[in-house]
Amino acid sequence: MTRQRTYSQTFVWRFECAPRDIWATLGDTARFNEAAKLPKHDIEETPQADGSVLYIGRAKKGPFTLEWKERPVNWVMNRWFQHCREFRSGPLSHLCATLRLFPEAQGCRGEYTIDVSAANWLGKLIIKTGFFRSAAKNFGKLAAEANAFGCGRAEMPFDYRAPEPDAETRTRVATLVRAIEDSGHGHGLAQRLADEVLSFQEVDLIHLRPLKLARDWDVPQRDAIELCLEAARQGLLSMRWDILCPRCRVPKAAVQALDELPRGAHCGTCNIDYDRDFSKNVELSFAPGPGIRPIEVGEYCLFGPMSTPHILLHLTLAAGETREVEVELPPGRYRLRTLEAGPERDIEVEDGGFPAVILREDSVEAGPPGPAGTVVLRNETPFERTFVVEERRWVRDALTADRVTTLQAFRDLFSDQVLRPGDEVSVRRVTLMFTDLRGSTALYGSVGDSGAYHLVREHFSFLGQIVRAHDGAIVKTIGDAIMAAFTRSSDAFAAARDIQSRVARFNAESGGVPIVIKLGLHEGPAIAVTLNGRLDYFGSTVNMAARLQGESGGGDIVLSEEVADDPGVSQMLTGVCDIARESAELKGFDQPVTFLRIGAEDT
Repeated sequence: MTRQRTYSQTFVWRFECAPRDIWATLGDTARFNEAAKLPKHDIEETPQADGSVLYIGRAKKGPFTLEWKERPVNWVMNRWFQHCREFRSGPLSHLCATLRLFPEAQGCRGEYTIDVSAANWLGKLIIKTGFFRSAAKNFGKLAAEANAFGCGRAEMPFDYRAPEPDAETRTRVATLVRAIEDSGHGHGLAQRLADEVLSFQEVDLIHLRPLKLARDWDVPQRDAIELCLEAARQGLLSMRWDILCPRCRVPKAAVQALDELPRGAHCGTCNIDYDRDFSKNVELSFAPGPGIRPIEVGEYCLFGPMSTPHILLHLTLAAGETREVEVELPPGRYRLRTLEAGPERDIEVEDGGFPAVILREDSVEAGPPGPAGTVVLRNETPFERTFVVEERRWVRDALTADRVTTLQAFRDLFSDQVLRPGDEVSVRRVTLMFTDLRGSTALYGSVGDSGAYHLVREHFSFLGQIVRAHDGAIVKTIGDAIMAAFTRSSDAFAAARDIQSRVARFNAESGGVPIVIKLGLHEGPAIAVTLNGRLDYFGSTVNMAARLQGESGGGDIVLSEEVADDPGVSQMLTGVCDIARESAELKGFDQPVTFLRIGAEDT
């Protein structure tokens, strides 16, 4: 077989800012490809006998139908990446793009190399008559725009022009913005969200994450979450539940409603089956609403450094190969694994060099530390494998199901989002609050049924406002009692303190018979289920929280040791004087239960 000639050209770009500032844009290969107006493509993933995955890409480019073998992109954070394709149809047989960044006294230098070979006479003609000239013009323009953005002179990474919405769409969007703000959930952010939906690149909108919006906009997380939830209710956005792969963190299954949620999914990229986990990999994300802005189906880039920014090193090694790589990996928590299904290892790195990564067929080992600024990779398997070194911070932007379902806005706006009858989902940790009114029988006797009913309803509103303000949700009311849920114990305890400190003001403003609130807190694992048409919780954690509320005398806070031991709660308890540690036998529990009582019991 005759080997095709490879044509190569390197473009040199100089940037005024540091490599990390340029990497954030040029390393975002999906964004770069969209800005370069390259076509989206479909990827077919086929597991191989050696445990790897064959990736076949297909796309339409002008008159050509292209098919190629997609090689995993190799990269080292802030230094270089290489993306290669081996074509099966079309005018080209091979295309490889490599970007390398070199620090200089003033900013950095980028060297972008394209290696290409032709599959036929048409490919040779394309390469010789303008391929590199066109690439220089197009990619050079994008590099200049990346320089302006990285140095803070531009608001957007690239001079991207979204499709212009028609007059009807603009009018509709303006109406939706007003409705979102009128709802009380807009927080003055609805117009900003609408502007991004209409103008940003598709890569920003395919999986729109409220927690990332909050970080980018420097606004409270709850404000961004409530904004997106209301925008979905009004139709500016659509929402979906993604089941993220626990290895690559890419969504591989998605549904519109919780009652459609499968029990698990398959990741073709990692070649593994995995289960759903409300606390870890079931994420609520958003996209532009139907009729607002259509998003084309497909990939701009399956692999890419900034598509998975938690991956700092992604490098393919041949069987038996050892390689020393220059990379800055500061102290912190890391996971060592491969792109292919196989072993993984979590490590904590301190000062003194990053350990060697040694891959065997049944394990990933952390070897001796290497020199500063390097890491040694050793593939001791008989197969080609792609090494992955990733930070453990990837969860920061995921709005997981256990969190969003404990927010009052979600339960108010999407009360129909429940699990299938008979379905149940484990929740690793939830903090539950139970409250009740002390002496409610006497209350009804003193003010009558009608007066007591209105007072109880006002007290529910009082509790609901405080629970919402502390990122919790009222799950249900039971007579005069409530059950509320929180993702964090510190939020639940802060809400409990506010309730007991503000009840005197509530009594003064209501002008009726003063109420006294009994309150208990406990945290632990639970089962999420659908009861009476709403999301509810079941299990011993629920029972314990209810029993602890029963130990409250009113005006105090009774909390379990598990809540008290939470680092956030422990810090809030520092300096609190009126704490008593008590023990009691609680119904349904074999051993006496120790708990803390905050505040003197009002008897």
